[in-house]
Amino acid sequence: MECEILTIAPETGGDISLNSDFWEKLTLGSIGKLLIKAALSGTPLLKFGSGTPRIIMCAGIHGNELPPQVAFFRLLNQLEDKKVNGTLYIIPIAIPYATMKNSRRFKGWDMNRKTFKEGYISNTILKTAQKLKIQAAADFHSTQPQSNPGIESVFCSKKPCYESFKIASHITSETSSKIISQEQAGKLYRGALEDELNIKGIPAVTCEVVSRNGKLDSGSVERSLLQMNSFLSYFNIL
Repeated sequence: MECEILTIAPETGGDISLNSDFWEKLTLGSIGKLLIKAALSGTPLLKFGSGTPRIIMCAGIHGNELPPQVAFFRLLNQLEDKKVNGTLYIIPIAIPYATMKNSRRFKGWDMNRKTFKEGYISNTILKTAQKLKIQAAADFHSTQPQSNPGIESVFCSKKPCYESFKIASHITSETSSKIISQEQAGKLYRGALEDELNIKGIPAVTCEVVSRNGKLDSGSVERSLLQMNSFLSYFNIL
């Protein structure tokens, strides 16, 4: 499968091989090796296929949430011999510098509270999705045990994009994830990438698996990959 790699935010670059907990769990295929190099220069955006549907998947808005970032490398290995029915964009490591440092924040800020504000990487991702005419999005995270939400879950909202709720319902029907639905995007979590995408008319969900911050707890990568494949199956893109 042909893959095009672009850089959408040069200020975020980092050497993710310096995060030992992350690095030792990676299985690098040919695309993964190119991704590691691209991450040195900023936020990598990978493109597969063409036509519709046009969807985007993201991880690493919090650099210390490692399972979905590792899961994306496994997904990239799967994609090497698959045909994509539509256009699939992937941002596997949103902030390479934060992943390198195993940090939740970038430049002192939580990027999942700043999507509405110009000059932040999450806002750049939002604008990129709009420019690319993205039809749906999924942002992948991990949540620490005994935190909020602290359980495997899929966040969504019913307004203004009811399809957000439909996508979340599909993923939770295929996994052990619990649906966490808001009536209105942005009411509870202003500035989250998922909420701001929904507000702009792009149906989006946030998928969470359970793992300690900065660690890869047993089964967490596999659970995140399951959520990713379920999101893709909603669109029959593979």
